[in-house]
Amino acid sequence: QVQVVESGGGLVQPGGSLRLSCTASGTTLNYLNIGWFRQAPGKKREGVSCISYTGSNTYYSDSVRGRFAISRDSAKNTVYLQMNGLKAENTAVYYCVADRWDLGVIEATRCILNENWGQGTQVTVAS
Repeated sequence: QVQVVESGGGLVQPGGSLRLSCTASGTTLNYLNIGWFRQAPGKKREGVSCISYTGSNTYYSDSVRGRFAISRDSAKNTVYLQMNGLKAENTAVYYCVADRWDLGVIEATRCILNENWGQGTQVTVAS
């Protein structure tokens, strides 16, 4: 069982930036497909951005493409989600999910990951 831990959430004003981090406890992320999902109050959880274990495939939802960027740092065993131009509607709990390299689907138009979920980190965008 892979344990993933998110960090970096907080309160930010509209138009501001945050960088979320996802790390794995006791294992390397190098052979894991990683995704960021979010769930706002009263709404279903939705995919935000995903990256394959090689970094060659990425996914962004239409609502964040061009403002968010996902990246991997193998040396730090961390996957980042850089969020710029934040809007009030981006307020949600953001979850990191990790699937083994041969599980899940990450394509330009879809991301399907559901094996190992973190506890989430709250992102609040408000003035």
